[in-house]
Amino acid sequence: MSISPIAQNTRNQSWWVEHLNEIGLLIALFVLVAVFSQTAPNFLSDRNLINILRSAAYVGIVAFPMTFVIIAGEIDISVGPAVAFAGVAFAQLVSAFAIPIPLALLLVCAFGALLGGVSGWLKVRYAVPTFISTLALWSALRGGALWWSDALPVIVPSREFRAVLGGDFLGLPTVVWLMLATFVLFSYLAILSRYGRHIYALGANAAAVAALGINSARLRISIMASTGIFAALVGVLIDARLGSGNANAATGLEFDVIAAVIVGGTLLTGGHGRMTGTLLGVLVIAVLANGLVLNGVDPDVQQVVRGGVILLAVLVNAALAKRAHGATGK
Repeated sequence: MSISPIAQNTRNQSWWVEHLNEIGLLIALFVLVAVFSQTAPNFLSDRNLINILRSAAYVGIVAFPMTFVIIAGEIDISVGPAVAFAGVAFAQLVSAFAIPIPLALLLVCAFGALLGGVSGWLKVRYAVPTFISTLALWSALRGGALWWSDALPVIVPSREFRAVLGGDFLGLPTVVWLMLATFVLFSYLAILSRYGRHIYALGANAAAVAALGINSARLRISIMASTGIFAALVGVLIDARLGSGNANAATGLEFDVIAAVIVGGTLLTGGHGRMTGTLLGVLVIAVLANGLVLNGVDPDVQQVVRGGVILLAVLVNAALAKRAHGATGK
């Protein structure tokens, strides 16, 4: 059966409306690169571009599971301290307790899953908003990391560990390859899996999900656990880069992660978001931060600029959501 020209035109218009955010982010990314390449002489150097990718990777690895969390209508603001605590815990397990590196990695990731899962369980069992439970974790984990390390770096003695996870592979930092693998994994889950479809449905209409017999409690717990797992992984990756666990690492990472997800088009109201948008959001945030630093912009002004970008993204996403609903007749 052939599609009429009117129907085809309507379908094309809907596609453009649906992907306006990603198209806008691509344009914004090209504009930022063009501007900073003119204002900062070293911006396009190989070393600086690698630094941009590396900083983007640490954010992106957590941002992709965070996209699912926000699509489901939840939030996790504890990921920054979770990264720092996992880094300190991993370094202590390896150096003080002589636990093999693979086992230490599994233990800190399992602990991260437990902490995230507890936040989801508190929401399911006692209706505690995830903002509140993760706010409590934000304070407890940062304080716990400082106490356990005496606010001093904890050295990871293995050179092989630093070379493999903190080094390069095929010309790119290992952490960048891990970010790309994380992107592929969560893109597959979002687009092709029943699990991903259930998460979108949960954020769009939780009552309908419950009526269909879908285990929404298990969904909420699992998505909160996923941010804990990947935050712990990033903590280990930062240890590999620095050669030590540091309680002050990843300060403000939760801001960058949530900002990248929002800039990427995921709605805080839940039910809508794409991993491609998050990837572009991560790159925009990383390029913007790097360009501001190279141009010598005052750190306080940098925070103002980044806050303005997030506010603009929220306003644009709200307008696009209304337009998309009008275009699809919803």
